[in-house]
Amino acid sequence: MNKQVRTDLMLVAVAFCWGISYSLVDFSLREVGPLMINAYRFLGAFLAASLLSWKSIRKVNIVTLKYCLILGLIQVVTFIGATYGIKYTTLSNSGFLCTLAVVIVPVIELIIFKKKPEKKVTIAVFFCLIGIMLLTLKDDFSINRDTLGGNLFCLLCSLAYACNIIVTDHAVSKPDVDALHLGIFQLFVTGTAMLLLAFIFETPAVPSSGSILAVIICIAVVTGVPCILQTIAQQYADPSHVGIIFTMEPVFAAIAAFFYGGEILTPKAYLGIVIMLLAMLMAVIDFGKKK
Repeated sequence: MNKQVRTDLMLVAVAFCWGISYSLVDFSLREVGPLMINAYRFLGAFLAASLLSWKSIRKVNIVTLKYCLILGLIQVVTFIGATYGIKYTTLSNSGFLCTLAVVIVPVIELIIFKKKPEKKVTIAVFFCLIGIMLLTLKDDFSINRDTLGGNLFCLLCSLAYACNIIVTDHAVSKPDVDALHLGIFQLFVTGTAMLLLAFIFETPAVPSSGSILAVIICIAVVTGVPCILQTIAQQYADPSHVGIIFTMEPVFAAIAAFFYGGEILTPKAYLGIVIMLLAMLMAVIDFGKKK
């Protein structure tokens, strides 16, 4: 298995973790506020990752910590948008809207870095946008106003998520930045900021026996693992390429929403999923190779 295939599999694993997290967070929100949920997730994941890699992270340098601070604060915005989006819109909607980063990433790169995307990436992004529209809009292609507030939070998440992908790509390209350290310490920054916000804007609560398992899974599986895997994988992948693969996230979110909440998609939505999957394959396959 070559490096590119391993990288793509790692990114698909990240998309899977983020995708199933929507249902787990939705269950946890019944007893704990959005900010406190994220504090548990990120500080718990940081503690677990630190214990497993203590000898390594003691050697973290200032350059890496600087990027950890930047990425951690970006993640605060990302997960505030995602968590409040989950609270105020459907699981399927939140999963799909949060992946609009796939469209935003190449736009930011073009405007700020004057980096023109490959033709196949541009085509893939276009079809991903069509797929997301089919998945999220009503049958008459209008916006569901009942979930408008939640949808706006999800759009905020996707904008911050796109910035996260681009800044991570910039950070891991620096020779002084350790990808593992970057992934671990940004968990601490995000978790600490969420905890402070929770004490200011919420009444901090401890999850009861009903949701404690969901919170533990959020900490162990769908927070620490994807954050660390993403920073490591982005050493070998272009940001637009990463964004395309992350369009798998709403597919996993929809599957989880079906089994958890009984959410059933319409034929139009399934067509959107197929278009997005084909677009992702278009982006990741190198058509110039004979094999």
